[in-house]
Amino acid sequence: MSGGGLVFKIASEPEEFEQIHRLNYRTFVEEIPQHAVNAQRRLVDAFHDENTYIICLKNGTLAGMLSVRAKRPFSLDRKLPDLDRRLPPASSVCEIRLLAVTPSERRGPIFAGLLRELLRLCDERGHDLAIISGTVRQAKLYRHLGFRPFGPLVGTPEAPYQPMYLTWDALRAAAPRMVPTRRT
Repeated sequence: MSGGGLVFKIASEPEEFEQIHRLNYRTFVEEIPQHAVNAQRRLVDAFHDENTYIICLKNGTLAGMLSVRAKRPFSLDRKLPDLDRRLPPASSVCEIRLLAVTPSERRGPIFAGLLRELLRLCDERGHDLAIISGTVRQAKLYRHLGFRPFGPLVGTPEAPYQPMYLTWDALRAAAPRMVPTRRT
């Protein structure tokens, strides 16, 4: 999907993945001190080979991204051993991770576009519940979109995250224009 000079797509090209690793580093090493500094200034996610990356390109440059995966164990399984008992019933759960938008684009349409593409992908794959480790810096935004916190904070004192889940119905109530009609 594209519009306004922005292209939203599933990452598929080597250069796109290289840009993902560099944005990952800038966001989760330099901005949110979750990972160690390295000389290469790139961060390859532990689940990289299993992730589907939804990206936004602006003039060929990565402006935003997120990843989604449905293979267990999730990163939250490692942090909350009793994860399933904390979640509402669902037929297919996915984990959203690595949400990052370049600082200069954070007040624009990229986040909404990434979310629309995520919803389209979740609909295609039949996911009806999404979980995240949401940075506490953006907890208000996540709640506004219908995410519900559960469990204790995870991460570190320098990079705390709130486990949250989102159902299709909660998102529809919070942001009805964002939610496509579910296929049955």
